[in-house]
Amino acid sequence: MDDKFKKVVSHAKEYGFIFPSSEIYDGLSAVYDYGQNGVELKNNIKKYWWASLVQMNHNIVGLDSAIFMHPLTWKASGHVDAFNDPLIDNKDSKKRYRADVLIEEYCQKIESKINKEIAKAKKRFGDDFDENQFITTNDRIVAYKEKIESITSRMSKALEEDDLKSLKKLIEDLEIVDPISGSKNWTDVKQFNLMFSTKVGSTAQSSSDLYLRPETAQGIFVNFLNVQKSARMKIPFGIAQIGKAFRNEIIARQFIFRMREFEQMEMQFFVRPGTQQEWYEKWKENRMNWHMSLGLGKENYRFHDHIKLAHYADAACDIEYNFPFGFKELEGIHSRTDYDLSQHEKHSGKKLQYFDSELNKSYIPYVVETSIGLDRMFLAVLSNSLVEEELDNNSSRIVLKIPSVLAPYKAAILPLVKKDGLSEIATDLYNKLKTEFNIIYDEKDAVGRRYRRQDAIGTPLCITIDHQTLENNTVTIRNRDTMEQKRISTDSVSKEIIKEVNLKNWLV
Repeated sequence: MDDKFKKVVSHAKEYGFIFPSSEIYDGLSAVYDYGQNGVELKNNIKKYWWASLVQMNHNIVGLDSAIFMHPLTWKASGHVDAFNDPLIDNKDSKKRYRADVLIEEYCQKIESKINKEIAKAKKRFGDDFDENQFITTNDRIVAYKEKIESITSRMSKALEEDDLKSLKKLIEDLEIVDPISGSKNWTDVKQFNLMFSTKVGSTAQSSSDLYLRPETAQGIFVNFLNVQKSARMKIPFGIAQIGKAFRNEIIARQFIFRMREFEQMEMQFFVRPGTQQEWYEKWKENRMNWHMSLGLGKENYRFHDHIKLAHYADAACDIEYNFPFGFKELEGIHSRTDYDLSQHEKHSGKKLQYFDSELNKSYIPYVVETSIGLDRMFLAVLSNSLVEEELDNNSSRIVLKIPSVLAPYKAAILPLVKKDGLSEIATDLYNKLKTEFNIIYDEKDAVGRRYRRQDAIGTPLCITIDHQTLENNTVTIRNRDTMEQKRISTDSVSKEIIKEVNLKNWLV
């Protein structure tokens, strides 16, 4: 898996998807730039998400709130007092880690032992294997599961009570070692606030302290009534937003998985108090269906209920994805109760209540949130799509099998040669199609090399103009995934592309 991850990182740079930020100055840790192909893929993920929520739901509207917000916003939301990570240093390697992540990774190793036992048993018993019975009766697996339950119970209690000494004691009792040095020489666990602070004002004397927003949700909450009244929305309704957020991640690693500047796609859904559990379950199903629509593999997704609930939640889970470094959080679904609106009402002194004409009373709505990391979704798509295939002629190819609806370019227009008028016909076709689709024109190198180049950036269709085009106005269209080719008329090219990339064929 480490080897696969290295290939993903290398491919992302080589083919213009992601570059280290400020690379000519040796870069900046955990900050990345999206290249010419990366920005197209990123924008297409945004469009797909936005279409599924805003365009296809009459009761969800969009918002784009400012990054800078009044500092009391973050006091009200709890970020000033509670937005911390429990961090621990290893005295020998001088590296810093999240204490809870070290413990979770320890449990994941036990889970991998359970999976190995199950795999061996499947091989041994074949079709007669009863997995459920094996899990509940095998002494070794039962002991492993009891150990995981004991560890997570202790960790949950320590986190809930903010008992950092107990958290360190658990690390010591489990004899967790530093991944780099193998040392058990740990410091005490300390809490670190993750918000970036800055100042606004023309002079040092008149400046005020501000924070870069650590999440985009609060911009939705403070605009709740503005949107509800101006759009005449009735409960239940949602407000969606895509935007940048900033966190001073002490342990930033795993490429774009955990960054200091990142982008979120989230939706806050406002509901009647008492109905939040029903809507929580509905949005869990809805969001998983969205992921399934992209065909990245059902086996690569799973739900993970939170061990420790955030201070604002009465239910929370993650949709985890099987990245090259294991199952990690991709999207969070949270029942946030009325905490956020109540806190902003209290700190601002302004009423943030909704009058329900059906019930003939006012109340503060409850909120169900879906929040997905855009950069993490990008990484999921990229890592799942990168494939190295052995071909029948003993050669190989590297291909990005990106879902066509997300592909940076929907088609490539390729004249077989630059002469005999083929370039002119190809250019004319390109000009006709470019107003409908994001397409690319390529006439450099042999056509086989151009196919490989388009495979590597994930272009689903290649349209080749050759000498037969001069005779009967047909072109060759090649499918990226199957490499199958067929001839179609130039008038049919647009329809073929639509068939491949139209939202209707993916979301509905």
